[in-house]
Amino acid sequence: MEADGPEHDPWRALARDPPRAWGETPVSGALRVELSDFDVEERLGFEPDGGVAHRLLLVEKSGTNTVFVARALAVRAGRPAGDIGFAGQKDRRAVARQWFSVPAIRETASFVGYSGDGFRVLAEHPHSRKLRRGSLAGNRFHIRVRGLQGDARAIAARVEQLAASGIPNYYGGQRFGREGANLGRVRQWLSSGKLPRSREPRAYLLSSARSLAFNAVLSARVAGGSWNRLLPGEVVNLAGSRSVFSAEFPDEGLQRRLAEGDVSPTGPLCGVGGVLPGGEAARVENAALSAVTPVPALLAALGMRGERRALVLRPRDFRHRLEGDTLELDFELPRGAFATSLLREIVDVRVPETDGDAG
Repeated sequence: MEADGPEHDPWRALARDPPRAWGETPVSGALRVELSDFDVEERLGFEPDGGVAHRLLLVEKSGTNTVFVARALAVRAGRPAGDIGFAGQKDRRAVARQWFSVPAIRETASFVGYSGDGFRVLAEHPHSRKLRRGSLAGNRFHIRVRGLQGDARAIAARVEQLAASGIPNYYGGQRFGREGANLGRVRQWLSSGKLPRSREPRAYLLSSARSLAFNAVLSARVAGGSWNRLLPGEVVNLAGSRSVFSAEFPDEGLQRRLAEGDVSPTGPLCGVGGVLPGGEAARVENAALSAVTPVPALLAALGMRGERRALVLRPRDFRHRLEGDTLELDFELPRGAFATSLLREIVDVRVPETDGDAG
């Protein structure tokens, strides 16, 4: 798909500025004036098991990216970088506390206190397994927005609305690279038929392509007012799990469970197989995916497994404070969710590009 320029690029809009669910935000402000204005803490959802094969390290990093820290830990451990595990990438322009795993070698001294450019190891625990991508429960955020302009009194009502009803579970702009650079790489793949040979660039490209297709479907449902209701033929997700089931004709009881946050409609993580929608849900989804043709078919041709992702994101333990012209937000999100997708429903901010991702 060609475009006249960034401002007319429909892919760029899906990646960086999809439609908001609750209309224009009441205020604007500055994000990340200081690194500590964006603070995130990873929640694994399990305790170290005391095994002897690996060590779990809690690392605080500031102004540096996850991959850099992993490589530094590999050097310290005398192991290949691929032996270092982490559950998710965290924003570079932030203060983040996240977990890494390193193989346990008897001669290696404790990592506690080990530090490098922008990071230090806070704690160490014995564990039996390497930490895998996605093996976390979620992330806790503390975000500060400064220099508010607009009707700050409207924030409380907006926060209450989001806490009760949720927000569209968009992939944030971080997923698509700096200035949306990964979209260009996706287009290059479509025109040449060639994927990067290196594992990491290939993974980023394919992840961006799947995220683009998902955002296309969610954008269509937000525009049509159906992102937070169940359509006939819906594939329904059980909150807090990866379990899904088909609902040919969602009844009042299922709609009530949606309102209570127990279930959510879903969109596609395109690939081959998996549970597919029917009826009206399928018609809406297929029409939306036509905007990113031929991405879905090519992802399936590569053998990627088709999966589903919840359309509705509900923050937990959501609180806010207003002090003068500064807004502070505290909330927890499940794995794979983007804090920036929540933030853009509350306040219009200019979010700097990062090389991080959702956890």
